[in-house]
Amino acid sequence: MKSKTVWCGAALAAIAWSAPVWAQADAESEADGVIYLTERPVPILVTASRDMPIPVSEFTGSLTLITPEQIDRRQIRDIADVLRDVPSVAVSSVAGQTQIRMRGSEANHVLVLVDGIEVSDPNNGEFDIGTLQAEIGSRLEVLRGPQSALYGNDAVAGVVAYNAASGRELSGFSARIEGGTNSTVNGAARYGYRGDGWDAALSATVVSTEGEPNARNGTRDIGRDSYTISGKGAVEVADGFELRSALRYVETEGEFNDQDFGFGSPTQGFVIDSPGTQYENQAFYALVGARFEALDGAWIHDLSAQVADIDRNTVAPAGFPSETESDRFKASYVTAYDFGGNDHTVTFAADYEVEGFNNVLTFDDRREIENVGLVGEYRYSGERFDFAAAVRHDINDRFQDATTFRIGAGMRVTDTTRLRAAFGTGVKNPTFGELFGFFDGVFVGNPNLQPEESTSWEVGVDQDFVRGAVRVSLTYFDAELENEIFTAFPPPDFIQTPGNRATDSTQRGVELAIAAQLGSGFSFNGAYSFVDAEEDGVEEVRRPDHLASAVLNWAAPRDDFSANLAVRYHGEAQDSDFTVGAFPAPQTTLDDYVLVNVNARVKLAEGIDAFGRVENLLDETYEPVFTFVAPGRAALIGIEARF
Repeated sequence: MKSKTVWCGAALAAIAWSAPVWAQADAESEADGVIYLTERPVPILVTASRDMPIPVSEFTGSLTLITPEQIDRRQIRDIADVLRDVPSVAVSSVAGQTQIRMRGSEANHVLVLVDGIEVSDPNNGEFDIGTLQAEIGSRLEVLRGPQSALYGNDAVAGVVAYNAASGRELSGFSARIEGGTNSTVNGAARYGYRGDGWDAALSATVVSTEGEPNARNGTRDIGRDSYTISGKGAVEVADGFELRSALRYVETEGEFNDQDFGFGSPTQGFVIDSPGTQYENQAFYALVGARFEALDGAWIHDLSAQVADIDRNTVAPAGFPSETESDRFKASYVTAYDFGGNDHTVTFAADYEVEGFNNVLTFDDRREIENVGLVGEYRYSGERFDFAAAVRHDINDRFQDATTFRIGAGMRVTDTTRLRAAFGTGVKNPTFGELFGFFDGVFVGNPNLQPEESTSWEVGVDQDFVRGAVRVSLTYFDAELENEIFTAFPPPDFIQTPGNRATDSTQRGVELAIAAQLGSGFSFNGAYSFVDAEEDGVEEVRRPDHLASAVLNWAAPRDDFSANLAVRYHGEAQDSDFTVGAFPAPQTTLDDYVLVNVNARVKLAEGIDAFGRVENLLDETYEPVFTFVAPGRAALIGIEARF
């Protein structure tokens, strides 16, 4: 992390005198089954366009918004658990890595942004969502469907955008501490300040747990410790000209268990207690940017630069240790012009990105891939009709140049009914690990891999009932993926190596989201999705056919007391069974399961609350990944103060 000091200094300098970038949430509204706050007459989306936030009512795709209020009421600490309530998002954890799959896609097909920074590891193209803790006042945006036309390589299946609260959105000091089962301790502290033309916020979170065994009949507890320090801010240096910055440092360490790949072993293919195996990951992210608005805000210019620096180290006395260093530098310029009172907007964006990778234990040669992306976008927003079209051309120094696009339209048929449709393409380049990865006798990369290419379309309807007290959103989607990357076991040594499939894979399904204000302090949010993900007639692994969630919340007048009940269903899914010693491994069925969480909060005094919750109330035993046993029932209590 040699560049960390320079970027940390630049970001901290900008945080020290900072100004608002996005709007504070104040009035209630609804979007795709989620109620959240905004000072505008309709909610806004930060990630749906490259130039500026746009109203949810103008977006032509599928989305879910999770607000600070909802995260707080559900007492969710891991953002991975927030995503379990989003249609078509499947969450699975294995060996210190928590993965998300959207609409039946692969785990590295989802772009994750944290305060506008791309946080995926170039080594595997994924972000470990299990390391992202919910800070006080944070919010989440999820865009489903291809967004490669705006964001490029990683956004094949969609975008997950996490945004911490700025000093303007949440000023003052706030802190919470909680503890419970498995010696678990969670803590968070935050301070935000809003000045005259500037604001800043600093935040810290910590989670520590001894955990519990995750191997069948195992006795070794699998714990972890994770620490996050972050800051953001902006400053208006002149009329229409502002600077902004954000930084984040995450350190996670813990234990994991190996999977036994010893041929002929009585535990072959099973996760087994593995004393001494542990991991330590460090990640540093930073962004600095400048924004200038001319012609009374009709013409904007935005220049930004960001870095990501990620180190991963695993120690496995009886297995295969590893140490990797990955990094990313990205510079972007965006300009947009609004014609006719914001009805017509034309945007141009240019991205320059360099990703680097070094497998420390196997070779010292640093690998790099450079990419230049050029984006053009047009948006129209009328009283009844919305339209958006974007095209992107990527010039890559390793892979063939690629062009992706997205077209979407929305029509307000009545005051309570809106139809929408979208069509788009996406590209996912092979990762450094897939190209150059190496574990002696276990895995060899394939430098001849070709990029994966996706084509997708969707149609949907958003319907309001009871004067807007109930909203129902229904979507059908259909996607096809060419050159899917898979893991092969070629003879005679059967060492794992990736390859491109000769046949296409398909992902089709239906999404349903419901939000309702029931009166007397009750509110309800529900989600259901059916996903059929297949390759040449064979079901893809770890893609459940059915996902559902239902969340009921009650709040007393003046919020003196609140209670929340969440029920989540995860349907059957396929996974690879390595216990039989065949290559490739046959599939086995993972059983479905139901998780029930309950929590309550009571106001002790102005600005001071006590709370408690029980996770996995029914103590359900289940395996999200074959032979990896998930945690059982856990109970926690805590206190929170805001001044």
